[in-house]
Amino acid sequence: MTRPDLIVIGAGPAGMAGATMAAQQGMSVLVLDEQPAPGGQIFRNLGASSTQQRQMLGPDYTAGQMLLDGLAAAPLTLISGAVVWDVDQERTVTYSKDGKAYRVKANYLLLSTGAMERPVPLPGWTLPGVMTAGAAQILMKTSGLLAKDAVLAGSGPLLYLVAVQMLRAGTPPKALVETQTPANYRAVLHHAGGALRGWKALAKGARMLRELRRASAPRYTAARDLAITGDTAASGLRFTAKGQVHHLECATVLLHQGVVPNTQITRALRLDHQWHAGQRCFHPVLSPWGQSSHSQIYVAGDGAAIAGAKAAEHAGQCAAADILRCAGRITAAQRDTLAASAKRNLAGEQALRPFLDALYAPPAAILRPPDAVTVCRCEEVSAGDIRAYARLGCKGPSQTKAFGRAGMGPCQGRTCGLTVTEVLAQATGLSPQDTGYFKIRAPLKPVTLGEVAALHSPAPQQPEGQDP
Repeated sequence: MTRPDLIVIGAGPAGMAGATMAAQQGMSVLVLDEQPAPGGQIFRNLGASSTQQRQMLGPDYTAGQMLLDGLAAAPLTLISGAVVWDVDQERTVTYSKDGKAYRVKANYLLLSTGAMERPVPLPGWTLPGVMTAGAAQILMKTSGLLAKDAVLAGSGPLLYLVAVQMLRAGTPPKALVETQTPANYRAVLHHAGGALRGWKALAKGARMLRELRRASAPRYTAARDLAITGDTAASGLRFTAKGQVHHLECATVLLHQGVVPNTQITRALRLDHQWHAGQRCFHPVLSPWGQSSHSQIYVAGDGAAIAGAKAAEHAGQCAAADILRCAGRITAAQRDTLAASAKRNLAGEQALRPFLDALYAPPAAILRPPDAVTVCRCEEVSAGDIRAYARLGCKGPSQTKAFGRAGMGPCQGRTCGLTVTEVLAQATGLSPQDTGYFKIRAPLKPVTLGEVAALHSPAPQQPEGQDP
């Protein structure tokens, strides 16, 4: 494969929009995506979805068809099923596909790796039968499997969306257990202006709530002290709401406390990151156009900061326009004209975010769980263990590896990283920014020795790109 001008990692809304614009403007573009087909999490399996699935998942899902069509028509190379496991500052990307490893270098990188669900560490969350609401949605999109006898617990727009999708599929949730409190509703008053600009999204949320009310779906609000019960598998959810202790029997518990940027690659690249107090997570430090602390590496979409699928699409276009400018393909004035609509729409989508961040802020008990709760699932490290490390002098997440094994399992700290930061910050009195995050190193995903060894053999042929 000849060296492309641009490698785009991730084919969600940001990646598809950015790759399409760059290719249409004459850049040679390679798109690497881990999934079998483009679409990202939000539009997963859209190209192969049935009419029934499309009706169940709603118009927000089918809206991605325009992005898929644009990507398919663009003169670019897409490699699906490509698992990226190393990226360096020379813009060399190493990935595996079908058991073989490949290495390719580009002049520019656009990282559009999207978001991941925030971990929800609470008593019993490691039991079989417990998964995230997003995981349940993936099952709906890919195979039509539906969570039955399920309780949804947590907060955030996705909680209501999944509940409505389950309702439309004929398997309504047994109940919604919501953790936002009156304090959250008071906090949003400071962001009323953004709410007015984002009235369409709020109206959509109101319609979902009306649909749930018409279906008489039980809702418990201001829930606290959540704990999943069961010995060998989940058998119920216990919580306190309005001064009463409740126990709901169920076989499945779907948890959700919002989403956070997936920063594994940006961390591995040692790009600058900053703590976002409103979203309780780290995000890469970027210019208004998505340029990172490395001038030839850009980040767009929810992997940059959580703002949703529409914002991700516009951010991808803005990043592509500035990459074209940086590469000398267009002037700054031409960039501004090319991205004018995307810039305007992006600002509109971002205006609502502080309102949503305040309304659906995760509870302190989730951010900094009690001692007995497991934080690192891979290595069975509890919150109490992390606090004990702090008493012994541990100051940052990477140092915990000298005291125990937090973050050293197969997930490479994806699941426990933010919780370890929050618990350590509380225990040491440092800010999350000063506490920091795990140092991420390659390989970013599990890889076989055979794949690594193949990189030292005569250069293999790159796999043929496929039609998007």
